[in-house]
Amino acid sequence: MLSTSPRLRIRHPSPTTAEFTVTTLRPIPPALHTLILLSRFLVTVFILLLVYARLTLSPLLASIIPPLLKDLVPRAHLQAPTSISALAESIPVSVLVPGSFAVLWLLSRRGYACESILVMRGLGVQTSSCAGSYLAGTATRFIPTEKIQDILVNEAFLGFEVRYYLVVVVEGEEDVVVVFPRLLPRRKIVEEVWRGVRRCLYESRAEEKGQS
Repeated sequence: MLSTSPRLRIRHPSPTTAEFTVTTLRPIPPALHTLILLSRFLVTVFILLLVYARLTLSPLLASIIPPLLKDLVPRAHLQAPTSISALAESIPVSVLVPGSFAVLWLLSRRGYACESILVMRGLGVQTSSCAGSYLAGTATRFIPTEKIQDILVNEAFLGFEVRYYLVVVVEGEEDVVVVFPRLLPRRKIVEEVWRGVRRCLYESRAEEKGQS
């Protein structure tokens, strides 16, 4: 499995920028991660070709195949005895179609969660939350510095335990913005992010005022 308990990654792309990412992705080598993604892609292509080959075996179903797809994957090649069509023909449509959709759905899942907050000194903060599927986009929100009233660590009861979470108080909004709302990492991570965000946003401003 790719997922594990939430852990924190900190990046400093520049002296005035800090990114705090909480993820459940296991710390694996980049080469292995790339290999996993490549394997998923190849399996996805194979399944799509398998479904396409099965469609070409039925005159009724073959009529719905877009002409462009027929040009990209020649029908004569797929119908060769040792080609994918031989395997597709041996699998009943009632098994192939739902099975293919199920496998494609599983391949589209990330298998882990990832949420982050990007702090840009003088500009504001941007919160991001990755969707559970590679096919969906990342939900982001930018909050300019002048709209940020405060950044706090709150606590609330979740079931029979107390959970700590990071919030941004935004001017003109009744509800606070919860950072890492899906993962709700443990208190140690929340406090470390809170200190880092406030340091990047406010401490440099205080130093400049002191020097002036």
